[in-house]
Amino acid sequence: MSVLRTRFAPSPTGLLHVGNAFSAIICQQWAEQQQAELYLRIEDIDHTRCKPHFSDQLLEDLQWLGLQWHGEVQYQSMRSALYDAALQQLYENKLIYPCFCTRKSILQDIERIGLAPHADEHNTPYPGTCRELAPDYARVRMQQQSFAWRLHIHHASMQVDAALSWLDEHGMATPVNLHQMQDIVIGRKDIAYSYHLAVVVDDADQGITHVIRGEDLRSSTPVHRLLQALLQLPSPIYIHHKLLHDPSGQRLAKRNQSTTLQSLRQSGIEPEYLRQHLREQARQSHALWHGDFGT
Repeated sequence: MSVLRTRFAPSPTGLLHVGNAFSAIICQQWAEQQQAELYLRIEDIDHTRCKPHFSDQLLEDLQWLGLQWHGEVQYQSMRSALYDAALQQLYENKLIYPCFCTRKSILQDIERIGLAPHADEHNTPYPGTCRELAPDYARVRMQQQSFAWRLHIHHASMQVDAALSWLDEHGMATPVNLHQMQDIVIGRKDIAYSYHLAVVVDDADQGITHVIRGEDLRSSTPVHRLLQALLQLPSPIYIHHKLLHDPSGQRLAKRNQSTTLQSLRQSGIEPEYLRQHLREQARQSHALWHGDFGT
């Protein structure tokens, strides 16, 4: 019988909060129930936001919480050779192209052609400005200015099965609608590899069979399934758990300044109390599809 594997993969962009702990506890409980291996991966490729002291504090907080993981901690910042190889494979298969647009220029283009009159700099559909640049012209520009690598969705759609889908914990197949995808960024100058590229490479390299993560990442799953198909990587089963919210209804997140594990430790909260509380939250919200979140 093959070994089941999952992972908890936080990013050290700030202190861990209770919502992160909730996800960690769910991953650990699932691994215990399924007699699976739980890996810890630190997703720290975004050097503009990830800080070493947050990585150190993250490990300290998880040890305090009582999370137990299999093997050594994996750091994405140490795995650039794998991501480079994946980028090269996409490039050789004409599945990515250089894009020289800035957020401001994209906004101007989509307003000019009337695609999204209410778009803003942080949520803009890509109008395909650089998609069909002549290769020689693009190569010259690549020597002169910054660029991002974008996935060529049209080319990608011709290389994968039209019935592409991903499986959830119930064995239900969710179709991947390529017509709803745009040419997402796979890498850029300040962050060489996107989250999407790194995570599918890492999941395959670690032999992850079940990806357990928050409902907020469900929208990323079709992109990950597409990249797996293009890179000829195995596709795990995806389990998206419910999220915790504060009394005002906001989901617990770093940007919302949610209660951190460090602050709970400093206030004298016992880790067993927090574990019991989070397990009870999981039971009440049916965060996973089955299982007894007991002690």
